Amino acid sequence: MDGLKRPTSYEEQLEILKSRGAFISDKVFCLQKMAEINYYRFSAYFLPFRKSDGTYMDDTSFHTVYRIYEFDRKLRGILFSAIEEIEIYLRAKIAYFHAHKYGPLGYMDVSNFSGELRKEKVYENIEREIRSNSQTLFVKHHIEKYNGQFPVWVIIELFTLGMLSRFYSDMLVPDKKQLARELYGTTSKNLASWLRCITDFRNVCAHYGRLYYRVFPAIPSGISLPASVKRRLWGMMLVLKLLYPNGSKWNSEVLTSLESLFDEYRGYIDLYHIAFSPDWNLQLKK
Repeated sequence: MDGLKRPTSYEEQLEILKSRGAFISDKVFCLQKMAEINYYRFSAYFLPFRKSDGTYMDDTSFHTVYRIYEFDRKLRGILFSAIEEIEIYLRAKIAYFHAHKYGPLGYMDVSNFSGELRKEKVYENIEREIRSNSQTLFVKHHIEKYNGQFPVWVIIELFTLGMLSRFYSDMLVPDKKQLARELYGTTSKNLASWLRCITDFRNVCAHYGRLYYRVFPAIPSGISLPASVKRRLWGMMLVLKLLYPNGSKWNSEVLTSLESLFDEYRGYIDLYHIAFSPDWNLQLKK
């Protein structure tokens, strides 16, 4: 326990923000938000305003930072829904391809994968998902009626996006090339990279992580942007656009929702902090 900070009260947390230069116009409102949002989570939204000495820039207000927090929360919801569409689409396409080429249980044959297949890890993850979902009706049905044998189009419904990404990466090279070309008109290298990026992106959204002013670990290939921009939210948005399966739905639902959200918070967010350009909506149109 040596060196750990002691817990602070909501009032003390507010005083810490004030001591760093945050402007507090409504103490009651701020204390209410401190009680609703973990201080450690909320204080990260002050990062764009922090100077090298740890204090905040002039005119940094709690209200502005809270509005950015709310923008981020709503943005996460829109994008998580878009990622869901991608994940369901990829499950369907990969399962269909694999089943028709290798049969219902072809995923259990390591010869249908590249030499990079991490056999123990792949099947360990599958067994873990079966155990975790043992009371789910379709899992119970296949355990009881088919002695625990799951066709690929069934088992893939238990895959996390990370498992789906690894499954694609470990497929035979000709299979990866065919899927990448047929689904997205791209290379297998690009698609593998995009799947890795979207997996990281999805995990941030699923755990209510901050998107605003964030640097992501993976760098998407096949996109002509500086690496520093690729790793910001803009880079992830381009990957999302590339992977989203329905262009008209992207434009009418996802893009429209984003435009409304950005309009709502126009006076509070800074496009530079998420590496968006002023014509971002035009660039995201499919």
